[in-house]
Amino acid sequence: MKSAFSLSHATATDVPRLVRLVNRAYRGDASRQGWTTEAHLLDGQRIDEDGLREMLAVPGAAFLMCLDEKGELLGSFYAHATGPKVYLGMLAVEPTGQAQGVGKFLIKAAEDYGRQHGCTVSKMTVISVRHELLAYYERQGYRQTGATEPFPTDPRFGIPKQPLTLLVLEKPLA
Repeated sequence: MKSAFSLSHATATDVPRLVRLVNRAYRGDASRQGWTTEAHLLDGQRIDEDGLREMLAVPGAAFLMCLDEKGELLGSFYAHATGPKVYLGMLAVEPTGQAQGVGKFLIKAAEDYGRQHGCTVSKMTVISVRHELLAYYERQGYRQTGATEPFPTDPRFGIPKQPLTLLVLEKPLA
């Protein structure tokens, strides 16, 4: 893992660059440069500025940002601490900078965020047909719980090209 990474918590002024990063990582041609693209599964955007601001305003929530030594945004991860669980979502890494440890850095930071807020379990949802992503999270210690959630129907989060289901993954925070 690269030691030049630093962690920052996003503020309202970071919203435009976070929206750019998340949409580049998940959708469109830019996302195809990395291995985490959803462009083959969904059309449209992944998030807009209003949606990201709403997420940032949730009590107990934070967008964690991984920055390089120049302060450039390399990746981000949403963490929402609620009771004994921290929900993690929307891990985004700049497509041209994937497979360099940014994701692992952010996962660890998000789990630490949960621990700092008294959480004992980390939870996330992953699209069921994202086999490579499920395998990645399993290598990070996450396990499928057997539970599923419906994929959001709000077009602000994308328009599915096929029926999609979310699998619930959890990891104990020791």
